[in-house]
Amino acid sequence: MNQIGLVAQSPLDQFEIVPLIPMNIGNFYFSFTNPSLFMLLTLSFFLLLIHFITKKGGGNLVPNAWQSLVELLYDFVLNLVKEQIGGLSGNVKQMFFPCILVTFLFLLFCNLQGMIPYSFTVTSHFLITLALSFSIFIGITIVGFQRHGLHFFSFLLPAGVPLPLAPFLVLLELISYCFRALSLGIRLFANMMAGHSLVKILSGFAWTMLCMNEIFYFIGALGPLFIVLALTGLELGVAILQAYVFTILICIYLNDAINLH
Repeated sequence: MNQIGLVAQSPLDQFEIVPLIPMNIGNFYFSFTNPSLFMLLTLSFFLLLIHFITKKGGGNLVPNAWQSLVELLYDFVLNLVKEQIGGLSGNVKQMFFPCILVTFLFLLFCNLQGMIPYSFTVTSHFLITLALSFSIFIGITIVGFQRHGLHFFSFLLPAGVPLPLAPFLVLLELISYCFRALSLGIRLFANMMAGHSLVKILSGFAWTMLCMNEIFYFIGALGPLFIVLALTGLELGVAILQAYVFTILICIYLNDAINLH
């Protein structure tokens, strides 16, 4: 019984995937799970926000708080694309802007949604972040081949390299290039999972001490409680920062594919 209690209080329980609507077709598993639900809620909230702001053909002449927030996010990502992606005209950069904007907003809303008690942090699962990073990585590679053709392979061989070292450098550059997709997903998953686990551990420790009857434990719990509050603010900043880091890395990798840096 003690082991069962310890498992139930594990800080990793918050990352458990639970099938809400089980669906099995042969050997394939298509169940609607809690990550699916919260991704759907994130998308629905964002679409409703955009709908109410842009209804009647556009926003208000004097923007309200919600409209100002959306315009701020829009301008922020647009400036990011303009600054980080070089060698293209403004109209061509606009081709990549919708995908980058949607990615940033999806990650931002998913990360912030995970800060709500009893919700689920979608980006704390490696398969979800890996699927997102690999799909973007494949898209960036396709853009590179569309723009440069087979000359895109010159990206793997820096200029001025001695011929005997070329095979080794090509192999190293190829491995480094492929690991971009892996590192992009791991960075987001690891930061979100580690932060939420730490907050859960310290909050459980503080709550246990607060529930004890002795005044010594009650006073001792105030320290962990203040640490939990500080970590919650820090985790909120990390949630925003990780969406920004993921987005700016997309822009950098896209710039490398376009300009062969």
